[in-house]
Amino acid sequence: MTQAPDILLDAVIALARDTGRYQLGQFRCVPPGGGEQKSARELVSRVDIESERQLIKGLKALDQGAGIFGEESGREGDQRRCWVIDPIDGTTNYLSGLDQFSISIALLDEGMPLLGVVYRPASDEVFSAVRGQGLFHNGCRASPIPDDLRLKDALLGTGFPYRSPDRATAFFGCAEDVLYRCRGIRRLGSAALDLSYLACGYLQGFWETDLQPYDVAAALLLLDEAGMCVTNGRGAPYRIGEDRLLIAAPPGVHKELLPIVARHYPAGD
Repeated sequence: MTQAPDILLDAVIALARDTGRYQLGQFRCVPPGGGEQKSARELVSRVDIESERQLIKGLKALDQGAGIFGEESGREGDQRRCWVIDPIDGTTNYLSGLDQFSISIALLDEGMPLLGVVYRPASDEVFSAVRGQGLFHNGCRASPIPDDLRLKDALLGTGFPYRSPDRATAFFGCAEDVLYRCRGIRRLGSAALDLSYLACGYLQGFWETDLQPYDVAAALLLLDEAGMCVTNGRGAPYRIGEDRLLIAAPPGVHKELLPIVARHYPAGD
């Protein structure tokens, strides 16, 4: 049975909280170096797999017609309307005992996010949105960020190009170029959280390459509802699953950040 996103939201948040409690119960129980390597610097643990199983079971019960796209289990069912899930965004942090990790859940229809929830278990923080209804942090409507904020006053987030060794030179050149033009740069290890912080104004700009749909699906809706500019390196609207480079910021910061980032990355990004 298909239900409207606003009807589903509270149940999705409750499901994320239940799964987060399970994750916290297992947190710091794995010795350093634990987990299995899926690919270079891409880790998975039994907690990821069990978390995704719990989320899929709960989401199927909420909307039986929607398909699934999970980081660990892949694609299942109708992908025109589907749940996109990252059970632990920040697995390396989680396995190392750092509490900067999150659960990301989005409902997409024909590629457009209709509902997004990013949950940080360690602080019981919920970032949520339903398309057209605004951005919420812990159930309260988030305050808008000034459109005229400048790059010099912005704290930026980013991610190292672990998946993209062909973009390492571009990344480090860009980071050096940006570093002294902004307030600072942070690499926190969970893109879903970074973009949620940006939506709420706790970061004021972000760029990264080769993010996966399950990394960003929920957060893209949060950014849209917050009025952020989210583009590729050419300044065109970012296309989930297609563009390599994502640049996001309030309009004033984005106007300054885009040309700096773009000159370091290939034009096709």
